Amino acid sequence: MNKVAAEIIAGVIPHKMTRNRWRGILRYGIINAIKLKWRIKHNHTTPEHYLAVCAIAKNEGPYFKEWIEWHRSQGVERFYIYDNESTDGTREVLQPYIDSGIVEYHFFPGRKRQLAAYDDCFERHRFDTRWIAVIDLDEFIVPVKDRSIPEFLHRFEDYAVVEINWLVYGSAGARTKTEGSVMQRFRRHSLPGHKLNTHVKSIADPRRVCCMIGCHEAARISGKPVDPHGNIITTHFGDREPQQDVIKINHYAIKSYEEFLAKRSRGRARTNSVRDLGYFERYDLNDIEE
Repeated sequence: MNKVAAEIIAGVIPHKMTRNRWRGILRYGIINAIKLKWRIKHNHTTPEHYLAVCAIAKNEGPYFKEWIEWHRSQGVERFYIYDNESTDGTREVLQPYIDSGIVEYHFFPGRKRQLAAYDDCFERHRFDTRWIAVIDLDEFIVPVKDRSIPEFLHRFEDYAVVEINWLVYGSAGARTKTEGSVMQRFRRHSLPGHKLNTHVKSIADPRRVCCMIGCHEAARISGKPVDPHGNIITTHFGDREPQQDVIKINHYAIKSYEEFLAKRSRGRARTNSVRDLGYFERYDLNDIEE
């Protein structure tokens, strides 16, 4: 079913979380969802990988090494990278990881290709990966109570999706890009309860999820979603209090002002719109220093 029809039909559902779930299922297609449930019921393949990350990126080359090495240190085994027409040497940065089998690379041209990349990733890896985390290059998953992300996930294997809240980091007053890693340069973050931190990213079981609903939620065909405390989720993330005490996603949305302008010029993966200059002010939250 096309996106317009899915929006019209799902739009009559009053409960936002249910509406979003059906928006994803309808976009995926009812017949496709039925076929997928049959495939999952009859395919008992043991996944080759426990945890992988899926991301689409454009001209994020300078940030890949830190981002990959951080997540490898936290237990991620594979990275499914969709390159949306990068011109900054992204492929060359990734080549050693591609050669070693850590990164599976796809050149993925075109506009508004974010959801298509996620769709492709789930279809390719439903049966070879136990969990897929869908995040961006400016997001770092940080376990707080566990030694690794897999150690955290082992408690949630009965569920279809774990939703993890942001913790937004500001510019720390930096106007220009300087030497050093992102996590070292930006150590001031928002108040944990800030409204922006209600946003989540999902780690999904690809056998129980048909596709993503935008970049935040996953559309389940079976199973329940859960928060990091183990509570079954019944309300939309925008209506919940943020949780960062068990696990969090450090979100370096702007970095320095110079880097924000570069990010703005790259455009967005999901829409044709350009971030307005007010975006920097909204995300430049430096209330607490680590």
